Amino acid sequence: MIKVILNGCSGKMGKVITEVSSQFPSLEIIGGIDKYPIECSYPIFKTCDDLTLEYDVLLDFSRSEALNDLLILTEKTKKPIVLCSTGYTEENLKLIDEKSKYLPIFRSANMSLGINLINSLLKKITPLLYGNYDIEIVEKHHNQKVDSPSGTALFLADTIKNSLPVETNFVHGRDGQKKREKTEIGIHAVRGGSIVGDHEIIFAGTGEVIELTHKAISREVFAVGALKACDYMGTISEPGLYTMDNIIDL
Repeated sequence: MIKVILNGCSGKMGKVITEVSSQFPSLEIIGGIDKYPIECSYPIFKTCDDLTLEYDVLLDFSRSEALNDLLILTEKTKKPIVLCSTGYTEENLKLIDEKSKYLPIFRSANMSLGINLINSLLKKITPLLYGNYDIEIVEKHHNQKVDSPSGTALFLADTIKNSLPVETNFVHGRDGQKKREKTEIGIHAVRGGSIVGDHEIIFAGTGEVIELTHKAISREVFAVGALKACDYMGTISEPGLYTMDNIIDL
């Protein structure tokens, strides 16, 4: 049995993960960390420093601000950590890369299997389409989402950019009077209502449009991905930066 500590257990995703964890017989959430404890089936500690339980995997589905404390705890325990939060800065990402040289760290901008399969497809089709198609990304999320554009949109945009032999640049939204440049990759964010998470990659050519679309209809899809990552990382002891590609064997 893999013993999991869940950081952010009182949040929306934390509650869904706790509920979905019953579908994973190889895992058990033995404790949580959250500064706003709720009534729960396992003990909740307000900070990483308060944690007194031994665990196998630390799972974070909260906010990027928690990163430093989580990495300090991981350095102390030497146990794998699964980072599912978004909104990381360039400095945060550099820190994660540096720590992964001697700690087992899993990080994904999106825990959905579907998104990661689309991302893999983008690596193959973008070089084929770029010459005759303009590329735009549209993401939609609920009105309580803090970071914009979404980590997933940037994840997909980086894949597109890195798969091309030419220099491209991101354009976030459009305003004013200016024609679109060929080298632009447009990224557009929509915030409203209770949209769980929609992502659309548009290849707009002359006479036809190719669209790759992913719609999350429930937060459960992200919870399942996060718990699959815990299941995988529970078998890992070697340092490194692991991703969903390791899980789906791409």
